[in-house]
Amino acid sequence: MRFLFGLCALLFAVTACTNDTSEADNEASLLVFNARIWTGVDCPGVEAPAADDHCATALLVSQGGKVLAVGNDTSSWASQITEATERLNANGNFLMPGFIEGHAHFSGLGSSLRNLNFLRSKNWDEIVTMVGERAKVTPEGDWISGRGWHQEKWDKPHDHSVGGYPVHDELSRLTQNHPVVLRHASGHGLFANKKAMEIAGVNRETPDPRGGRVLRDASGDPTGVFEERAMDLITDAYQNWIQTMTPESRKNEWLAGITEAQNECLKKGITSFQDAGTRYVELDWYKELDEADSLRLNLWVMLRHSYNDMEGNMRGLPHYGDRFTCAAIKTELDGALGSYGAWLIEPYFDNPGFVGQNTTLVETMDSIAGLAKEHGMQLCVHAIGDKANRETLNVMEKHLEKDNDRRWRIEHAQHIDPTDIPRFAELGVIASMQGIHCTSDALFAENRLGTERAASGAYPWRSLLDAGAVVTNGTDAPVEDVDPIESFYASVTRARADGKAVFFPEQKMTRVEGLHSYTAACAYAAFQEDVRGTLAPMMAADFVLLSKNLLSCPDEEIMDTEVLGTFVAGEKAF
Repeated sequence: MRFLFGLCALLFAVTACTNDTSEADNEASLLVFNARIWTGVDCPGVEAPAADDHCATALLVSQGGKVLAVGNDTSSWASQITEATERLNANGNFLMPGFIEGHAHFSGLGSSLRNLNFLRSKNWDEIVTMVGERAKVTPEGDWISGRGWHQEKWDKPHDHSVGGYPVHDELSRLTQNHPVVLRHASGHGLFANKKAMEIAGVNRETPDPRGGRVLRDASGDPTGVFEERAMDLITDAYQNWIQTMTPESRKNEWLAGITEAQNECLKKGITSFQDAGTRYVELDWYKELDEADSLRLNLWVMLRHSYNDMEGNMRGLPHYGDRFTCAAIKTELDGALGSYGAWLIEPYFDNPGFVGQNTTLVETMDSIAGLAKEHGMQLCVHAIGDKANRETLNVMEKHLEKDNDRRWRIEHAQHIDPTDIPRFAELGVIASMQGIHCTSDALFAENRLGTERAASGAYPWRSLLDAGAVVTNGTDAPVEDVDPIESFYASVTRARADGKAVFFPEQKMTRVEGLHSYTAACAYAAFQEDVRGTLAPMMAADFVLLSKNLLSCPDEEIMDTEVLGTFVAGEKAF
């Protein structure tokens, strides 16, 4: 049988790859041909790249779900291809390692897909209408929840607002018999109606908790907006209601969300997902899914609890399963820029005298760092403002011994004082960033920080990369859509997809850097670079087939890219 005869030869040493592998890792289950394949930076596994914008044209996958070979001449693979080997003609489309979502919230994504989602809502009126419609079909007394609103992104301000946020009266009038909790897109603020505040016991006498704020009107009454730690006042009441459900019902609802999250990720080319905050009960449920072969993609998670909850409760961690891994601990030092929660060195440009919220004591974060070190787990710290990043680097520097490869991470690392940028590479700290946050925040970030600070240290990918730091990519879903194409577009253009803004384009990544940040860099950030992230021989055959060549298509065509197929361990998952 003839396969692409006439293409330039690729030497593939079969014996070198099979001496230490099973027969399943030497027989081909799938041959992909007529593709434009990018295997990773410097084209690992390919002796001579096919062209400037792709490494190879054919890929061979083993029965065990690994890459057997990648190259341009399939005739040298004849002994590994049988009648049972599936053939896939890629029709000249672009094939690359599967996207690795470097920081998002898996169960949160699932929940957002099942509850009200306001990511595309244009104004408060739309949101109130959506909640009102949901109230009509929700049993009286049941909570209504949603997420994704962002007042800075609406097409018009609300005419009854305080501090840029609407007041609860209109929403409360339509939902008199239903408590309502609507999380801000960032996850660092929420909106509650009158019924929810009554159940939570919130009134004008309720004090602001440390690290949080209850927004109030001129008379001192709560407007319905709760920022940072103040959210606990409402979410605790919501969780009390959740606890009235049977354990089986709670688990089934969670499982339904996980099914939605897996489908959404695979549809968008994501083959691995790094979850930024998993509870103990979820660890057990994920283990069950993994043991039952019910995880359709690879899941790496960060344990997220208070120090008091984790101290003395780390048995069985880190955990390494088949497709499920928990080998990191997550904490946070501040909030989000959009809700004035990012902890800054100097006050906000548009909020003089206010420097944001330090949501977790530095001393507590230091204790959690010690816990991670003691148990051989990665430390992952949410830090957005320049003050939060500096304090995190200070604590990490205290714990990180020279030449000890711990790969601790700063999640988001959005606003960094220029003097602290070189410290990431010097300490081996990974900048776990999200390209889409830059352009999503572009409508208000410069107002928050001022032009000078925004230009020198806001989403400074180029400066970090030039200083030698490892920069990863993701979406922080459900804060943003989990779509990696839009985040990649933001990374390589610094432009909003709607054309409304370009945010200091001198900090953009190259196309190769952008793809690397979404593949091998994320694998490295999870100590998985020997398993996935490239399509070199004996790596996991996790790949995605796309309608556009992301290395060479014009900028204006990137957002038109369609996912034609997603493969996990060589099996078609979408």
